[in-house]
Amino acid sequence: MPSPNLWRETELGGGAVRQIADEVSLTLAPGRASVYHDAQISDYRATVRDFAHEPPLRLELRARAVGEISGTAGFGFWNHAFAPGERGFRLPQALWFFFGGPANDICLAKSQPGNGWKAATFDAKNWRFCALLPVAPLGFLLMRSRRLFDALWPLGQAAIGVSEVALDSALLTGYHRYSIEWRAGSAVFAVDGEVVLRARRVPRSPLGFIAWIDNQYAIVTPRGRFGHGLLEIPYPQSLQLREISITRLS
Repeated sequence: MPSPNLWRETELGGGAVRQIADEVSLTLAPGRASVYHDAQISDYRATVRDFAHEPPLRLELRARAVGEISGTAGFGFWNHAFAPGERGFRLPQALWFFFGGPANDICLAKSQPGNGWKAATFDAKNWRFCALLPVAPLGFLLMRSRRLFDALWPLGQAAIGVSEVALDSALLTGYHRYSIEWRAGSAVFAVDGEVVLRARRVPRSPLGFIAWIDNQYAIVTPRGRFGHGLLEIPYPQSLQLREISITRLS
C-alpha cells in the first residue's frame, strides 16, 4: 500500500479520513442536506489535475461499506471532471467501481440500473461524443419514444464510451477484493478474481486515483432527465479500504 503521506485527504462537512494499520476508513457523520459532506483520498492535486496513471496498470484493493450509503461512493480512476463547489467542468473519463444510493439515477448503459453497486467506465473525451453534441437536445426528445430509444441510445452509449455492469450490493457488507486491469484499448474489472466486466472503449489519457464517500446524488438519463443535489446523512456510514496497490504492467 502506498505511504499515507502520498494520499491527498479531503474532509468536508462531516467527512473524516482515518487510517489504522493497513485500513483506510472514509466516514460521514450524520449531517444536514444543506451541507456537502465528503471523505476521500486521491493522489493528485485537484487545482492542476496532475494525474499520474495511464495504461498499462493494475489497481487492486479490498473494500467494504459500513452502514447504508445515502449518496455516492467508490474507487478507481477519473479525470476530476467536476466537484461540488468547484468551478470548471471537463468531459468525464473514468474507470471505477461506483455506488449510487436510491436517489441517484445515472442511467447511461442500456438495460443497466441507474443506481446501486456497479463496475463502470466512460470516456466522453472523444470525437464521437463531440460529433453528437449539436443534436443532443433533439435526441433527448426523440428517445422519449421507447422504440426510438431502443434504436438510438446504443449510438449515444458508444459515443460516451459507457460500459458497465450491475453488481450485487450485498458485496458491500463484507470485505471483497476488487481489481481493474487497464490497458490501451481495454479494461478488465474483477471481484474476488472473477471477471465481471470487459470494456473495449476506455480512456487513454492520464487519470488520477480516487476513493470517496459523499452525500450527493445525480440524475442523468438519455431521455433528458437531469438533476443533482445533496442528501441528509441520517446515520454514520463509511467506505473502508485495505491493501491498496497500483502496479505497472508490462
